[in-house]
Amino acid sequence: MEPDNWHLTGDVDDFLARAGDFLRSRLALHIMPLTWAERLRTRGAAAYGGRAPLFGLLERAGEVLAAFHRVPPRLGLGLTSLTPEQADGLAVRLAALGHSLPSVSADHGTAAAFAAAWHRRTGATPVLRVRLRLHRLGALTPPEPFPAGRGRLVGESDREQLMRWCGEFAADVGETVSIDAGSWAGTRFADKDYTFWETPDGTPVAMAGANPMVAGVIQVDPVYTPAHLRGRGYAGAVTTEVSRAARASGAKEVVLFANAANPTSNALYQRLGYVPIADWSAYDFVYADSGNR
Repeated sequence: MEPDNWHLTGDVDDFLARAGDFLRSRLALHIMPLTWAERLRTRGAAAYGGRAPLFGLLERAGEVLAAFHRVPPRLGLGLTSLTPEQADGLAVRLAALGHSLPSVSADHGTAAAFAAAWHRRTGATPVLRVRLRLHRLGALTPPEPFPAGRGRLVGESDREQLMRWCGEFAADVGETVSIDAGSWAGTRFADKDYTFWETPDGTPVAMAGANPMVAGVIQVDPVYTPAHLRGRGYAGAVTTEVSRAARASGAKEVVLFANAANPTSNALYQRLGYVPIADWSAYDFVYADSGNR
């Protein structure tokens, strides 16, 4: 595929007008570009640091075959599924335009193909940061036994604890992000609805978040239990609460990512009724001249 077949735009409305039908054709697999495009459409790039986003779509005879997004604050490259030839064509195009990519994330085959192509075209060394597994909810199956307690929507008075737990979650999964009262609004965590699982005495012991519905899909993210409270069923309980609420709100699909290297969380989600549909990878790029960009 010739690299000139990629149409690039910084206008999220233009991107959605051209690629919207393609993205909605595989809702679960395209949840990341759908989510980030909607975030930028509703909040603007200024909400995430003001750096300009970039979107792209690969067209042939008027048909969209693939898409990408680079969004603030870090401007990593997110891809829909590409063949190795398409990945190489995109690498050629972006390298020729002088782009310096900090990372790429996509389904594993696509991410690996682009990482290899970017290395060939720029010399940057790809370093695998994380492998994820994308799950789609089938028949929700609450855990048995269910731990004592209840789910409770997180309110403004919970903000300090919520920010602390989101920061701990981010550290656990290798995200480089500062989360405090001053930076909260510019993080990807700020636009979610959260639920705490509380013990009978009202002590929060776990949390789960849910992204706003986009194209009929709700992504459950993040799910977190502090390390000293794990193994007691709290994550399963709070995930059940959030998943049930997502279904009740009318979501066509409910999805979540789990770390592929964590057999405990993957087994838990599958017991709850989530079905693995794709393996996902994120690679960081290390440049000889200046380290990660």
